[in-house]
Amino acid sequence: MPYVTVKMLEGRTDDQKRALAEKVTAAVAETTGAPKENIHVIIEEMAKNNHSVAGTLSSDK
Repeated sequence: MPYVTVKMLEGRTDDQKRALAEKVTAAVAETTGAPKENIHVIIEEMAKNNHSVAGTLSSDK
């Protein structure tokens, strides 16, 4: 039973997240042979003020 966690900054639409979940599920099913019904995709959204790159908060960009 594969579990896949995707962490990304907030701001994507439900349609974008739906498409991501569908494509990740398809890729995992294809590469592992696991049935789609057993694949779990967890999307964790991070607030932009809780993430930084090179010392700069994403909310400051």
